[in-house]
Amino acid sequence: MRGHGLLQELDRYTANDFPKVAEAVSKRHWVVTRVEELPFVLHRCFNSMLTGRPGPVHLEVPMDVQAEAADVDLHDLERRIPVGRQHPDPEAVERAVDVLRAATRPVIVVGGGAITSDASDQVLALAEKWQIPVVTTWNGKSAFPEDHELFAGSVGQTGTMTGNAIAGSADVVISVGCRFTDWSASSYAKGVSFSIPPAKLIHIDIDPHEIGKNYPAEVGIVADAQRAVAAIVDSLPAKGVDRSGYLAELATLKRDWEEKLAGRRDSDRFPFTSQRPLGALRSVLPRDAIIVAGSGNTQGAVKQTFPVYSPRTHLTSGGFSSMGWAVPAAVGAKLARPESPVVCVLGDGDFLMTAQEIALSVTADAPVVFVVQNNAGYMSIRGGQRKQTSRHIGTEFSHPDGSPYSPDFAAMGRAFGLESWKVNDAASLEPTLRKAVQSGAPALVEVPTDRDAAGPWVPGWWDFPVPAYITDERQDEYHRTRATEQHL
Repeated sequence: MRGHGLLQELDRYTANDFPKVAEAVSKRHWVVTRVEELPFVLHRCFNSMLTGRPGPVHLEVPMDVQAEAADVDLHDLERRIPVGRQHPDPEAVERAVDVLRAATRPVIVVGGGAITSDASDQVLALAEKWQIPVVTTWNGKSAFPEDHELFAGSVGQTGTMTGNAIAGSADVVISVGCRFTDWSASSYAKGVSFSIPPAKLIHIDIDPHEIGKNYPAEVGIVADAQRAVAAIVDSLPAKGVDRSGYLAELATLKRDWEEKLAGRRDSDRFPFTSQRPLGALRSVLPRDAIIVAGSGNTQGAVKQTFPVYSPRTHLTSGGFSSMGWAVPAAVGAKLARPESPVVCVLGDGDFLMTAQEIALSVTADAPVVFVVQNNAGYMSIRGGQRKQTSRHIGTEFSHPDGSPYSPDFAAMGRAFGLESWKVNDAASLEPTLRKAVQSGAPALVEVPTDRDAAGPWVPGWWDFPVPAYITDERQDEYHRTRATEQHL
């Protein structure tokens, strides 16, 4: 039947074009044509998926093959997957140590690869042994305890002022599982998030494709992050260095940032700022609770405002910032870690993309607390529209007369079988969140959020081109910063 344009068959270019749809988001593709192939192909699938830089694979099993039967031998999967971790080249470690010993203002930037490799303990050991401040990317958040004196914050467009200041002025950057995406590196504008060069980069990654891709590496180390950092720690001299002046500067920057943050996080204005519910939520949750962040303004606010302390307690779609991802991701997190409280924080526009999936928290007995920050629109997109064109189209949810439109999210939650509340004033915020968290049941809390106080700060830079027909100061500002971008 292949090539006849069957149900869900894509036959525009070849008899089956669907592998092209999956190609960009998977490591490898297989198609099984005989049922006897399945044991071998599945071994290859798991081998590819679980080794190197982990990722999904795509396996296609046609319906007629699914209906067949065969006697096959099943081999032990453990004997088909490489054992152990990839260790670093000793020469590369020695060179990295030499660079690090000469540093006066080093910084460790921690990406998602550090979490994947369970390298948090090793990063902590390196930071403490050599007194090095640590910054995190979006996917690296939770790899380092955020109440540690050496934690400097996050980097990038919606990083923190402290994180960008420390990383941007560093003379040596030790990257642990970081890809240096545009959002984490402020679109490579020199000095905003990083200054590489003249800063020297020690780049650790399991994927050789990433070494030197966006910044030149003084030392490139292709290895498992845990093993590479451990090797550097073991090779450093036992006696550390005096960085009292550098760390005093870090402490001052952190105090300044806390003062700025408190203005929005502790505000009792109603409807709320994006940051206010996050401060309240942190106060009612245990340290090991898992927060799943939605996209847009909420994602940036969580990154800046909600401190986390242990790996895999902050889940995000990272630089993709995918709307609709957070609700099913939160249910998945609860199924994976049923003993941990899981809270999903997202905007109303994001929630409406996959709102029906809250049913799974009931049917799968996966009690997640969904906190819907309702600002009646796509405020992150509206902000970009206003900045670039001075107008906005289709990003405010409004009636024809211009008044805000919103579904009754608390009623929606109850209709799906969740315990649900709408916060109606500042005084009831913490008590409502506490009731939801302590209920032990699937729950939804609707939090009215001010449309004009909805976003995070933007201490970094993102190359968001200004249209040519805009001829005011925005054009000049854009080109001034763009001229500093490093395309090396």
